[in-house]
Amino acid sequence: MVPKASVFGFGKGTAKGGSPRARVAAYKVCWPPVSGNECFDADILAAFDVAIQDGVDVLSVSLGGDPTAFFNDSVAIGSFHAIKHGIVVVCSAGNSGPADGTVSNIAPWQITVGASTMDREFRSVVVLGNNMHYKGQSLSSKVLPDKKFFPLLSAADAKLANASIQNATLCQAGALDPKKVTGKILVCLRGKNARVDKGQQAALAGAVGMILANDFLTGNEIIADAHLLPASHINYTDGLAVFAYINSTKNPMARIMPVTTLIGTKPAPFMAAFSSKGPNTITPEILKPDITAPGVSVIAAYTEAEGPTNEDFDKRRVQFNSVSGTSMSCPHVSGIVGLLKTRYPNWSPAAIKSAIMTSATTLDNANERILNASYIKAGPFSYGSGHIQPNLAMDPGLVYDLSTKDYLNFLCTLGYNDTLISAFSQDNYKCPGSINLANFNYPSITIPNLVGSITVTRTVKNVGTPGTYRAQVQKPVGISVKVKPKKLKFKKVGEEKTFIVSLKVKKGEAIKEYVYGQLVWSDHVHYVRSPIVVKAV
Repeated sequence: MVPKASVFGFGKGTAKGGSPRARVAAYKVCWPPVSGNECFDADILAAFDVAIQDGVDVLSVSLGGDPTAFFNDSVAIGSFHAIKHGIVVVCSAGNSGPADGTVSNIAPWQITVGASTMDREFRSVVVLGNNMHYKGQSLSSKVLPDKKFFPLLSAADAKLANASIQNATLCQAGALDPKKVTGKILVCLRGKNARVDKGQQAALAGAVGMILANDFLTGNEIIADAHLLPASHINYTDGLAVFAYINSTKNPMARIMPVTTLIGTKPAPFMAAFSSKGPNTITPEILKPDITAPGVSVIAAYTEAEGPTNEDFDKRRVQFNSVSGTSMSCPHVSGIVGLLKTRYPNWSPAAIKSAIMTSATTLDNANERILNASYIKAGPFSYGSGHIQPNLAMDPGLVYDLSTKDYLNFLCTLGYNDTLISAFSQDNYKCPGSINLANFNYPSITIPNLVGSITVTRTVKNVGTPGTYRAQVQKPVGISVKVKPKKLKFKKVGEEKTFIVSLKVKKGEAIKEYVYGQLVWSDHVHYVRSPIVVKAV
């Protein structure tokens, strides 16, 4: 436990890991770039090898590239070998959202983690000359004089004669005219260059402060950064209002209030705009990401080899920083995996993954469906099974288990020959005759091309008290769903039961895009939830 952790005094509290007593070994796989690459497959695989040899229990892998075929994916191959040794592998989903089909680390043996917000804000309010208040966020250590208003300028109106309006609007290097900017608060649009770089460019041009406004795609995702000048990051709607105010008056004025830490903000969590999304472009039958966890403005211990903004111009040094990305959400899940490993040392990686997925929630702290950064209802392609709930994961009731053999059979369904499979298995694995990918015992059900009807099989193992579980189904639009049997009676721990789910396209009611539902097995103590994702052809 680290008492009094904070970023410039904000968010002060005791920092503790997900598995506070775990020992941490770090394997360096990314080095200064060589011809644009910094993380080479050879280094990644070497690290997996050493970690397996060292006998680690959990691997937290906050890296990834574009989604690619498994035989060509070093993280997927390394993860497979780790899983064979009972090591759970947790991976980042990627930061290429909000576009669809951007999720990486899409192997079914990896736990793939998206990023969402938490109920903490580092609020910095923007007050305009018309007395309108807008709630932004920031971790600026510098403050403007109390209650003093400054002239407000849109960065588009601050351009150098030879600069493009677009570059000026984004506050890019060499685009701002110091004669126009000096002594003013500058409004910069988000996009292209780093958020903190915009503040640096504004400061170099003589601005006293910066308002950073989101574009349409980033919506309501506002991030607390350690800006070098007084600054506030506001959402898209508020940004439009600020630009409208500037255009409506001859002498626009504004002030930026000092940062305060707020806890219990609503709605939370909501999905980060940057969080990579499904569908899985390599094997669309496997829903990815699997889960979402806190990944926005996370206070984390930080290197003192660089400043908090990672920019060369930042000479400040901090012990803790606020960092955002699926690289932050991934270790949250790894910490929870550590606790599950400690409590259930004999559980397989698949059982641990199932416990985390089936106990997740799709509701926020206002008891509404989790939203995306545009405050529109998000779905399984954003959050997988939902937002992680560690306490419930400790007692999941039932789990969907998988073995190394099941994963090899999964590769067989993709048509992998002996040579391709040899990258994953040293033994000469022979594929069995006919296997159906739809019956792969995953904790979610995804049918990407449903023609007419399909029946899928799943098996659950009791890891809780004896009891009777009943199936509750929320049907996707235009799809009928039947579960047989409708109840499963378990008499002891370790007992397994198989059930089938029949999905059928309702004529005239189906729509030709992905629709979502869910299957819940419940004994009124445990709620074992699986998303159902279907696209009718």
